[in-house]
Amino acid sequence: MNDRKQLVIKKAHQLFLDKGFQATSIQDILEYTGISKGTFYNYFSSKNELLISIFKTLHKKMEQERNQLLIGKDPTSIEIFTMQIEFQMNMNRSNNLVTLFEEVLVSHDPELMQFIKEGQLRMVHWIFQRFIEIFGEEKKPYLLDCAVMFIGILHHNVKFYKKFFDQPSGINHVIQYSVDRISKMVEEVSSAGEQLLKPELIDNRFNPLKHHDQEFKQHLCKTIFALKKSVQHPDQAHCNELLDFVQEELLHSKKPRKFLIDSALQSLRTCLANLDEKEFESLDQLAASCLKQTEEPV
Repeated sequence: MNDRKQLVIKKAHQLFLDKGFQATSIQDILEYTGISKGTFYNYFSSKNELLISIFKTLHKKMEQERNQLLIGKDPTSIEIFTMQIEFQMNMNRSNNLVTLFEEVLVSHDPELMQFIKEGQLRMVHWIFQRFIEIFGEEKKPYLLDCAVMFIGILHHNVKFYKKFFDQPSGINHVIQYSVDRISKMVEEVSSAGEQLLKPELIDNRFNPLKHHDQEFKQHLCKTIFALKKSVQHPDQAHCNELLDFVQEELLHSKKPRKFLIDSALQSLRTCLANLDEKEFESLDQLAASCLKQTEEPV
């Protein structure tokens, strides 16, 4: 993403907070950010897409920094998970994301509501995966239920603690309390053998094919990282953005869009002389393998 587009996203975020998303017109955005209408529509197809870009930009930054908390640490540590949750909630609060989420919910806009729904499911999926690491594979049949319950417990505890009862201390105590409660609930529901939601419901949504297994993910991430290190192109930021797009599309799209991946790979070939050719071939093969598995049967 170029610097100018990033600046527009940053300033529009502040404008939406100051004036409200629904009350802000595209003309307001043009005047506040100092861009022309043509530039706006070159970056975004609509005001909705601009808001979605704000959410995606902040979520990507949050996700990267949240994952960094695991580097060199034990993934089974409940304390590290607690730190990750604290970090995410503090970042959401510092960026006033709850204000924007609430306005989206009130608007009932189908496009934005679907985006929020997908975001909520991704959060459930991340917690579910972390719970498998923390509590063990043998408890997996009950951990989707526990992920859903944890989000409900946490959000309602924070809401009543801060908004309804106006407690003066921060939310760290609430997060720790909620984590302690879900830890006991995991043991309870797994001992009872009670299940409401089958893990396949979330696995099939985010990992519908074998190429999403851990081995594929690790190979892809390693290849993308190696290619980023080898980029010596004048437009390095653009090359890195293309690599990020290919990784996101292959890992998180239920049906990766072949024409977009092919286009991104073709663009990357223009700086092939400056890329690690062996790693690029590896990326090409990973993409081909993934796309072959997602082809519609004839």
